[in-house]
Amino acid sequence: MARVYPFRALRPKPEFVAQVASVPYDVVNPSEAKKLAGENALSFLHVTKPEIDLPESVDLYSDEVYSQGRQALDRFVADGVLAQDKAASFYLYRLKMGEHTQTGIVLGASVADYNDNLVRKHEFTRPVKEDDRVKHMCALEAQSGTVFLVHKPHHFLSELVARISQASPVYSFSSEDSIEHTLWVIDDVQDIENCQAAFVELGPIYIADGHHRSAAASRYVEEKAQGQSGPWDMFLAVSFPTNEIKILSYNRVVKDLKGHSPEEFLNLLAESFEISEGKVDLVRGHFNMYLQNKWYHLQIKSALLNTGDPVACLDVSLLQEHCLAKILDIQDPRRDGRVDFVGGIRGDDELEKRVAEGWSAAFSLYPTSIDDLLDIADANQVMPPKSTWFEPKLRDGLIIHKL
Repeated sequence: MARVYPFRALRPKPEFVAQVASVPYDVVNPSEAKKLAGENALSFLHVTKPEIDLPESVDLYSDEVYSQGRQALDRFVADGVLAQDKAASFYLYRLKMGEHTQTGIVLGASVADYNDNLVRKHEFTRPVKEDDRVKHMCALEAQSGTVFLVHKPHHFLSELVARISQASPVYSFSSEDSIEHTLWVIDDVQDIENCQAAFVELGPIYIADGHHRSAAASRYVEEKAQGQSGPWDMFLAVSFPTNEIKILSYNRVVKDLKGHSPEEFLNLLAESFEISEGKVDLVRGHFNMYLQNKWYHLQIKSALLNTGDPVACLDVSLLQEHCLAKILDIQDPRRDGRVDFVGGIRGDDELEKRVAEGWSAAFSLYPTSIDDLLDIADANQVMPPKSTWFEPKLRDGLIIHKL
């Protein structure tokens, strides 16, 4: 049922791709982006985080910032760093991190399908972040950030990926974090038509990451294009099969114990969890907690499991309800500064480090599964904030969709 479209990508010439490719705009703050861009005038962060080229006093959401991003994009085009493909195409994008490999199809996803929930969501969006992405799209007249989609495996798509990836890629490079990035072009007319037909057969597809970018694309059609048809009817996305997705835990640290002593906190936890000393290899319903330089294993009591609700039975929900909210009065983890989130890629060492730096306790969680994500999206429900940490991360600047 989901419609997907080829498009003429604006992308780096091969000799520049490793310099252009950058981390997504929303995984770094301005100071981190400035450090990453360094002396690299070709980093795509000059387009996606244009504030790095302006005085620190400039408001991040001012027109000057978006104008600066457009100037950077125009400079890349004028200098021959970026060039637009002559034919509308799909693209294969492969990421390899250690032993893990995933290969997705870069495509234009339908804004109408997003509006009709054939491109399914699992997160709330924040108006301020939507506004930011709409302004960025309007200034650039392009979509520069790729929405991360997932689809259920399909035999033709698997065969297409296997065949196309036997050919020489247009890009192949390793980023500074040792992740290998490879890109192929799919420009054969029959392959394109068969690919589109396969996605129609699949039914819905799902947003894994990029809810604000896709919501902004929908708003662009409504507000900027005023319902007129054009290239903005699609948004830039890459869709990976669900059986290749790697989701890591999204761990939690808390600033204080809300006045409880560590002993009182453990006693309160014991109302909802079975507690033992040490840490274990986690499975669902089990948590490792670092408190006062010591690890504890927490297991949620079976009577508290609600297996009929796909959101309530998530480990992030169990910890939120029976610890963060109930004991520590952290009711809105999206906005409460007493809780912070640590990507699982950093490991338990980072949790110990955060506690050494002054946080009171840290919790290591079992990762949310891709099946959880699909079940929640199909039920038209919403995950708690910071439920999933996807690795490896896509790179911005490899593919741009002009509007």
